Amino acid sequence: MSSVIRLATGMLLVALSCHEAEAESFWSQFVDLDDGRFDVSKFLADNAYGFLPLPIIITDPAVDGGLGAVGLFFHESEEQKEKRLEALRNAEDGARFLLTPSVSAAAAAVTGNESWFVGGGHMGFFKEGRIRYMGGGGYGDVNLDFFGFGDVRLTRPIELNTQAVAVIQSVKFKVGNTRLFIGPVQRFVSAHIKPNSLGDLAGDILPPELQEKWQELVRGLLTQDVVISALGVNIEFDSRDNFFSPRRGYRYEIEHLWYRDFLGSDIEYQLTSFSGLNYWNLTDSFRVALRVGADYADTEGLLPPFATPGIELRGLPALRYQGNFVAVAEAELTWQIDSRWAVLGFAGTGRAANSFENLKDAPSRVTRGGGFRYLIAKRYGFEMGLDIARGPEDTVFYIQGGTAWH
Repeated sequence: MSSVIRLATGMLLVALSCHEAEAESFWSQFVDLDDGRFDVSKFLADNAYGFLPLPIIITDPAVDGGLGAVGLFFHESEEQKEKRLEALRNAEDGARFLLTPSVSAAAAAVTGNESWFVGGGHMGFFKEGRIRYMGGGGYGDVNLDFFGFGDVRLTRPIELNTQAVAVIQSVKFKVGNTRLFIGPVQRFVSAHIKPNSLGDLAGDILPPELQEKWQELVRGLLTQDVVISALGVNIEFDSRDNFFSPRRGYRYEIEHLWYRDFLGSDIEYQLTSFSGLNYWNLTDSFRVALRVGADYADTEGLLPPFATPGIELRGLPALRYQGNFVAVAEAELTWQIDSRWAVLGFAGTGRAANSFENLKDAPSRVTRGGGFRYLIAKRYGFEMGLDIARGPEDTVFYIQGGTAWH
């Protein structure tokens, strides 16, 4: 849900109403009175509730790009609306007010390789933000190339079709007056997996030395009906100065999930995920950010592809490199040209393997790239821009609404 909210805020121009009586009055909403530049702060302040239809632009080459739409529904009483709108109009930094209302979303998208999905979710804030709920679910019919499990690489990719129903939920409670939140999480996926061509499973998909040992195992993993279901706990520390486009502060999160038979899971394992985001100002013009992350699936065997952790870096197609152990690091240097424009460069590396012992010997997947940002909503500190990243095989571009990290 957080990525949907960031994208939605950044793409509000597409949702502009065509029913304004006067064009001059309409377009004046998008000029900042201080510097005379394009800015959507006033429009956001005047339209921060109700229903907003917005586009989804998918650029990932793993699915050949795609388009879709999302509708956002803001839930407030009339009194809450008036108070918040007045605060937004008068506040120098209004980003904190955007976290107050509860938001529901409905979305649908289709891609160039005939994948599609529909879904929805809800983000609710209670007790002045001390209790936060996030939940969502949907159905997808997705075609993705599968390249192997960690250090077990296929001699050629197999296009897998995964039809799945998924439900994700979490509730976090603020600890005292700290920036620490803790609470339970729930995950459920029911999936049908099959190769788009059964001939893809023939003979030589594995290296010769692994044929006899792995053939039936891989065949079973890539053609099955499977349910995974888990309960877990999430602990988060967040001191970032802005929810959408942070420039300083930290966000550290650790989550542990138990997939168990009594919860309805066909596979029993544990999944631990760690994420650390760090933002520092070096000077008034330069800042640096560092992201580190790790995922560990504690399982006695291999997991279905959709449940296996993967390296997530700009420049890598989705699920290109997977394994039970995954570690990533990415650094970003930003030059703030003026109050609106910034350019940045970034580089990242990641490793994936099926055991911790093999992780240190796994090849590093290195990515690098650059991009720009424009402060499109000064009052909220919200930036939009474009990144171009080069990985080991592909060059990928990304339309960014807010931070590239989540």
